[in-house]
Amino acid sequence: MVAPALVLIPVLVLLPGLVHGGGIDLLKEFLQAAITPSLDPLVLGSAVSGLGVTVGIALLGWAASALLGLALALASSRQVWSSCCGQTWPANFLRRLLAVPRSIHELLWGLLLLQLIGLQPAVAIAAIAIPYAALVARVLSDQIDALPSGALAALRCAGVAAPQALVTALGPPLLPGLLSYGGYRLECALRSATLLGVFGLGGLGTELKLCLQSLEFHELWTGLWLLLAVMLLLETGLAGLRRRWLMPRRLGLGGLTFTPLGPESGAGTRGMGQTARPDDLGRRGREMVLALVVLGPLLVWLARAMGVQPLALLHWQPLPNLGGSSWASVLALPWPQLVGSTLLLTLVAAGLAVGLAPLLLLVIAPWPWARPLLQLTWALARLWPPPLSALLLLLLLKPGLVTAALALGFHNLGILGRLLLEASDDYQAPAEIALQGAGVGPRLALFYGRFSGLARSYLAYGAYRSDVMLRESVVVGLVGAAGLGTQLLESLSSFAWDQLLGLLVVYALLTLVGEDLSDRARLQLLAPA
Repeated sequence: MVAPALVLIPVLVLLPGLVHGGGIDLLKEFLQAAITPSLDPLVLGSAVSGLGVTVGIALLGWAASALLGLALALASSRQVWSSCCGQTWPANFLRRLLAVPRSIHELLWGLLLLQLIGLQPAVAIAAIAIPYAALVARVLSDQIDALPSGALAALRCAGVAAPQALVTALGPPLLPGLLSYGGYRLECALRSATLLGVFGLGGLGTELKLCLQSLEFHELWTGLWLLLAVMLLLETGLAGLRRRWLMPRRLGLGGLTFTPLGPESGAGTRGMGQTARPDDLGRRGREMVLALVVLGPLLVWLARAMGVQPLALLHWQPLPNLGGSSWASVLALPWPQLVGSTLLLTLVAAGLAVGLAPLLLLVIAPWPWARPLLQLTWALARLWPPPLSALLLLLLLKPGLVTAALALGFHNLGILGRLLLEASDDYQAPAEIALQGAGVGPRLALFYGRFSGLARSYLAYGAYRSDVMLRESVVVGLVGAAGLGTQLLESLSSFAWDQLLGLLVVYALLTLVGEDLSDRARLQLLAPA
């Protein structure tokens, strides 16, 4: 689990040569402002207003992606097609087709739609909904195909129509995974809405970037603490709903539906594995229906309050000069250097994020009082957009690949650290207790008694997260760091649409290859020993 942290060695070797020291005083001011955020009514009002826009974009984008993703999941499920018409090739074709929109990061969707449609609230919502719907479709279609087909076949043999048979046979077993993954996607949507705001698509992200660029750190922390409070409330509320509706907490969130518990632990059968009483099932059903009844009007009200006009997405502006060149400028780009920098950036960021989470937990093992501080740091890392981290690091470091990797790794460290901490808390490790009773130190007991049982599932999720980081590398590249993202920004700012199209194609191919490799690594890690 800590082996990926070896990437720290070259990073620490290169770091002294990158330090320029010109922004040390500013960095101190930034850290000091965390305990003295601005409480000016105008600042608070602006931050609350921006936060409302961010939350509204996140909710609407998440809801649109959930509905569209569920429909696409059914349309790309082999089991559904086999039951309806006895063929599976349409499902295979649609799966390959959906790989394209999910391979392009939501930031790129936002920037492209911004050029095609203009600055509209619907642009940010669509930028989240398009890739998220493809991701939801992939995850749910895999879950549908993994369900036993006996009940569905029995209903079809009894003469039940295909739609009713599908709902009856697949609905109840699919619901837990749908709700669990849907909750995770809502957390991601909040982070994506903040990120889109950083690049001018409205909301609190815009406020945060302007405050950072103008060095108004006290105002910056006002918005940041408000965003942290909303994110923690969201995480706590979703976790409470999962427990109340008997949903097992899972480590694999990006389609990796494995529990964070070892095979020797019986906790992995909680929730879904328990036999629910009829009154519990009725209560859960009523609460879910009530939640949908409340959510529907809330989303309609949000859309009207934000002035969302879905029909605006149909009015596209033509891109000038597209195809007007001989494509010589596209071929002249330094492709090996761009691709190599992007892959190296991803590997370094992945090594930092995956390796540092368990390493930091081992470091603080003898000091339980340090755990809340580490949790707070990881929470800030999750919500702090990587481009802002890169801008902050530029106060102290020169721009380059290492700076970009540190910004990207810090954000993903917050995500991986939280999941590892939850998995570690749920894991029943008698070996750790036995080692502590034998006089072994807390670090070795934690490493051999607990982390050894979590290693395979954690590294499997780390493999998935590496694929996500490859898509996210464009985010730090867009602030002038390294790789394809930097070239994307230059092509976009110079309206070189031919170059932009070529870069998007290469980026999509890279992410699809990375997705395939991460899937293979995950399957090997999760295969029975």
